[in-house]
Amino acid sequence: MSDTTQGTRRDELFSDFAHAVNLPAGQLEHWLETKESRNAGRHKGQSESHGHATGRRIVRLLRTRKADFTADDLVHMRKIIHHIDRQLRHRPRGDVSDTEWRFSLMNWGHDPQR
Repeated sequence: MSDTTQGTRRDELFSDFAHAVNLPAGQLEHWLETKESRNAGRHKGQSESHGHATGRRIVRLLRTRKADFTADDLVHMRKIIHHIDRQLRHRPRGDVSDTEWRFSLMNWGHDPQR
């Protein structure tokens, strides 16, 4: 694969990530401090849900310069994009303002009401 193709794919990944993660770092960080955020998602015997932990990593990614992203960061970005896309396909009917579905997505950096 040429450097140009790799650069294009990387640019597309950053664009897709910016579209999927629609909460700015500061707003996401503030959200992660709320009771609703800490209670959303499956905890699987842990004190913190996977989505909440991912939210903290997303804050770090949002504050990282593009040039400083690691290969692992790029793989994680793809996982985040795919997770958000999957969850959006399962939108519940009616008002989602105060639902665990929305709160879980917000832990992943996406507010479906934006």
